[in-house]
Amino acid sequence: MIDSLPMALGKLTEIQRQAVEWDQGPLMVLAGPGSGKTQVLTCRIARLLDSSRSRNFHVLALTFTNKAADEMKSRVAALVPGLEERANIGTFHSFCAQVLRLHGVHLGIKPNFTIYSTDEDRRALLQDAIRRALREGKQSSAEDVKYLGMIDRLKGRLIEPAASQDVIARFDDRDRISSTYRLYENELRGLNALDFNSLIFEVHRLVTTFPAIAERYRRSNPFWLIDEFQDTNNAQYKLIQALAGKEFRNLFVVADDDQIIYEWNGASFRQIQSFLSDFAADLIQLPTNYRCPPAIVDVANRLVAYNAQRTSDKKPLVAGKTTPKFTRPEQLQVRVFPTEEEEALGVAREIGDRGKAYWGQTAILARNRFLLDRVLDALHKLKIPSAIAQRRDDFLSPQVRWLAACLKQVARPLDRRNLGVLVEAFNRITGLSVAADLVSIDAETTQRGYLVTWLEAVRGEHMSAAQAQLLDSIVPLVSEPSAFKTVVDAILEIFSIQTSDPNAQADLAEDLAAWRELSRDIARQVGRDVPLDQFLQELQLRSKESSPKPDMVRLLTIHGAKGKEFEIVYLIGLAEDVIPSYQSRQKGGQSREMEEERRNCFVAITRAKECLVLTRAERYRGWPKEPSRFLVEMGLET
Repeated sequence: MIDSLPMALGKLTEIQRQAVEWDQGPLMVLAGPGSGKTQVLTCRIARLLDSSRSRNFHVLALTFTNKAADEMKSRVAALVPGLEERANIGTFHSFCAQVLRLHGVHLGIKPNFTIYSTDEDRRALLQDAIRRALREGKQSSAEDVKYLGMIDRLKGRLIEPAASQDVIARFDDRDRISSTYRLYENELRGLNALDFNSLIFEVHRLVTTFPAIAERYRRSNPFWLIDEFQDTNNAQYKLIQALAGKEFRNLFVVADDDQIIYEWNGASFRQIQSFLSDFAADLIQLPTNYRCPPAIVDVANRLVAYNAQRTSDKKPLVAGKTTPKFTRPEQLQVRVFPTEEEEALGVAREIGDRGKAYWGQTAILARNRFLLDRVLDALHKLKIPSAIAQRRDDFLSPQVRWLAACLKQVARPLDRRNLGVLVEAFNRITGLSVAADLVSIDAETTQRGYLVTWLEAVRGEHMSAAQAQLLDSIVPLVSEPSAFKTVVDAILEIFSIQTSDPNAQADLAEDLAAWRELSRDIARQVGRDVPLDQFLQELQLRSKESSPKPDMVRLLTIHGAKGKEFEIVYLIGLAEDVIPSYQSRQKGGQSREMEEERRNCFVAITRAKECLVLTRAERYRGWPKEPSRFLVEMGLET
């Protein structure tokens, strides 16, 4: 149970209270792992709202995952019931989607834009653009789809197609890259669609082209809070600067320069230094770690001290946990195995021996997916429930893919690409062979929407009573899109009956759980009366996997584990060329790549609330490997 605001404020330490009660002006809070930063953020938001009950401004809070945003929203609602609607809490991308729904028309973006979140969709979109260009006699090639990664990098640096040639002048194929970038953007615009990078890119273009819009947000949201600031890339930082303008300075950011592990996405120690300099920000440090037992705090300090890219007066972590469950020798343990196969089996057996009561509190972390796959196989052989946690950009089952496609078709009746998804998914459900091309031709000939035309086409096909019931359930959407929740509930009920069959696909059961969970999260974040267009946009911005079952062992990459915590953590693969990686080792012991690898290790070990087990093998893929230098730096190997 979350405390009331006075009780929550009363439990803060002196330095936490100083951050929560910060008034005007820019502040950076350097918050180490387990230091209570979420409590500080939510208490600050609640205090700002509680002290301004007679006013109607909003507090803007940005973070990097929907789970974090949903948790913050729930905590604020518990601290100041009834005021949570004045807390504009969300991810960078959901905030940008919100801005574009309201103001994107100034750039020709209609509020019902779709978001392409999967690489598969974006590649297909670019392929369509290239085929159209070839039909029109333009210089292009089917191979130009390979430039999609370069397009992402250019857009991630806020570089428009017209300016791209100058930036990539050193490339021999710069003309092809630039023209392909232009084709891709024109195709998105023609479909009223955006990709993830477009959200940041277009809002930056919006507020720099129309400064009055940025001024409006400064007036209506006079206090800004940014969580996990160390994860911001250059585009996100420039967006913050553009929104703030020259005068606005009420920015409260929480960061940790020891947890920068997304340099591949543009995160950098320089962003932290730039904020302190550009905004002349004050600095408060929260070094006390309330998550990890003392033995883990000690080795974390020893490890990260080897990094040079840190705030010059960064304070070491202080162990604040007063009642750990395990004795000090049990808090931190090291295991060595002859081979990676024996490492995987040894870890699985140890987890099995601990007993079922611990499984749901246990996580296995690794630098790469390859090692996790081996342990997962070993766990399954021992009948221990376990799964690899990873972001999923689409649903697994044809049933739920079809449901999502029906909703999208209602929102965008002439979306030909989505029609293909809808038809293919229903064909898989029913065994039919309806052709999407024929449906689209018929629709265009009769000037009707694709969904109506498809419904008529499949009604003449032979199918089961349950399948016909699905069609009957979807019909009300055509005339009454605003009733989509009622329709969705009816269809989910039909699917739920199907999953009661022991032979039903596990994918459907998982998708149904994910859909219900996502719907609850969107309702909590946006409101229960969210319109269909916004529901679909929020759905595209969120990962489609369901929460793990309570007794399930979780396996995660280190990047996937960031922001999470577990009672017992196994960090496997602590050998040279594994962690640190071969690539970072080639760059040198003092390289920024090696520093990021060290931060990866730091993040991993500080996920453990009670017990940390570090493991390595003497051979990987048949090659002998030395112990990781990080074990040496932690004082656990000589």
